[in-house]
Amino acid sequence: MVKYGVVGVGYFGAELARIMKAEDDTEIVAVFDPENGKTIAEELGCDAASSLEELVSREDIDCVIVATPNYLHKEPVIAAAKHGKNVFCEKPIALSYADCDEMVKACEENNVVFMAGHIMNFFNGVHHAKELINEGAIGKVLYCHSARNGWEDVQESVSWKKIREKSGGHLYHHIHELDCVQFIMGGMPETVCMEAGNVAHQGEAFGDEDDMIFINARFSDGRYAVMEWGSAFHWPEHYLLIQGKKGAIKLDMFDAGGTLKVDGKETHFLLHENEEEDADRTRIYHSTEMDGAIQYGQPGKKPPLWLQGIMKKEMKYLNGIMHGEKSTEEFKPLLTGEAARAVIATADACTKSRYEDRKVKLSEIIGK
Repeated sequence: MVKYGVVGVGYFGAELARIMKAEDDTEIVAVFDPENGKTIAEELGCDAASSLEELVSREDIDCVIVATPNYLHKEPVIAAAKHGKNVFCEKPIALSYADCDEMVKACEENNVVFMAGHIMNFFNGVHHAKELINEGAIGKVLYCHSARNGWEDVQESVSWKKIREKSGGHLYHHIHELDCVQFIMGGMPETVCMEAGNVAHQGEAFGDEDDMIFINARFSDGRYAVMEWGSAFHWPEHYLLIQGKKGAIKLDMFDAGGTLKVDGKETHFLLHENEEEDADRTRIYHSTEMDGAIQYGQPGKKPPLWLQGIMKKEMKYLNGIMHGEKSTEEFKPLLTGEAARAVIATADACTKSRYEDRKVKLSEIIGK
């Protein structure tokens, strides 16, 4: 049996704990969260640790799941590693490449597993798109275009997720699309250029994050990507478009589904595990008060059906690794620190570009 501890049991962490508890041959031993810990511990029938040190030092915990707010990932990851615990860390792994590198190194030096919580890798549609590309269905990939845009009205309170110093803003908090583009492209770009600004959400009622972000990225061998995020768009969009020499693939997160287009002929496939999950996502995106591409979960609420589905796949994969299963080549970067370092390095290069008003080479961030 593999025994888990969970640090941070708000909206996402609590559901990860519920899902892992239901996995085969597992036990949630303890949780730590100053705000939500006691309530979730009672629900799960486990201990509520009074401190981080109490949880990570327990001898009956094999793996620590870290799902704290973005700016609070570093301390629990390093503390868990130093106590010989395997680690799963939610995205974004860190808000700087230096912190990310330090976290991964701590796990390497203590010979423990470090898994990056890049959940978009577990989309059925992303996996199928990668298979189609590997089979040569659209030829050499030339260009990716991702968009995750919507409109955000004034909320009852300003969440930490809207404070750049705590969440990293849309670029880091919604880092899935950047990670997915790099997954499709086979690694980091060589150079990036980012323009961004807060154009429609100024004042005390809002945070300080950029509400429009536009990135141009150049990859090796003449390949490109354009990525955009934001909460100042009244025409909502959420998709990843992959253009190849022979055809194209679109993963549509708004009207959930995938499409392969070759020689003018379109073939459709599921974005998630089944039609019910795709329909659930489409319904939410079309009916929510705040567009689905930029909505945020709240503690005490459960994730929608489609999100639960991929969370279950992710936790099943983690539990398999903890039980000694071998990883497929596709997912190995999630376990080696490669995916974690690569996406944070690119985000840092984009941030540097935005503030220094210039094109930035990735080598400036990673030192190679």
